Formats: sequence, C-alpha cells, structure tokens
Amino acid sequence: QVQLVESGGGLVQAGGSLRLSCAASGRTFSRYAVGWFRQAPGKEREFVAAISWSGRSNYADSVKGRFTISRDNAKNTVFLQMNSLKPEDTAVYSCAANTANVIYTASYDYWGQGTQVTVSS
Repeated sequence: QVQLVESGGGLVQAGGSLRLSCAASGRTFSRYAVGWFRQAPGKEREFVAAISWSGRSNYADSVKGRFTISRDNAKNTVFLQMNSLKPEDTAVYSCAANTANVIYTASYDYWGQGTQVTVSS
C-alpha cells in the first residue's frame, strides 16, 4: 500500500512560480512511475506530467517548457516545479503512482487527495 500526500499549492499571480511536492510512504515507491494530474472546476481531470523511477519524463503540451517534474527517491518525494503560471493553470493538482512504471498511461494505482493551485490574473 502506498499513501501519497501533496503539498505546496497556493495562490500566486500570473507569471509566478510554485513547487508542488508529492510525499509517499512505502519502500517500493522508488520503483513506481509518478504522475501529476489536475482538475479545474467543471472540467475533467487532465494529465500534466509523469516521471519513471529512472527519471524519464513526459509532459502535456500545455505545460511543456514551463513545468518540470523531478524526484528524489531517497526521500520518496516527487516534485512539480511550475513556472510562468497562467490563470488557466488554476486547478486541484493531484499526484498518482503506478506500479507498472509507465509514464504514457492514464492508469494509476494510488492517488493523493490533491492540493489547490490558484493563479490570479
């Protein structure tokens, strides 16, 4: 069993930056792929970025060049550095882990509760 806890969300002005963290329990977390997803009010959840255990990454086109996903396996933590934020990035951001270590998938086994990111114009 893996538990995921997100942190780092908040209110920021357009053009600003935030760094989200996804802290996990479980010794095998370092072998899992981890993804970030977001869901804005009235919209479906969408993929943001994912990282494999070895550090390969995948990004949604809407965040390429602005967001960076990374991980510290020793600390069981995955990060999402978000720069040049836009009002349309406003959403609840959730991290998720999949035991298959696949970064091109929407199928994840464990989910966190999410953290709110609000970008003001």
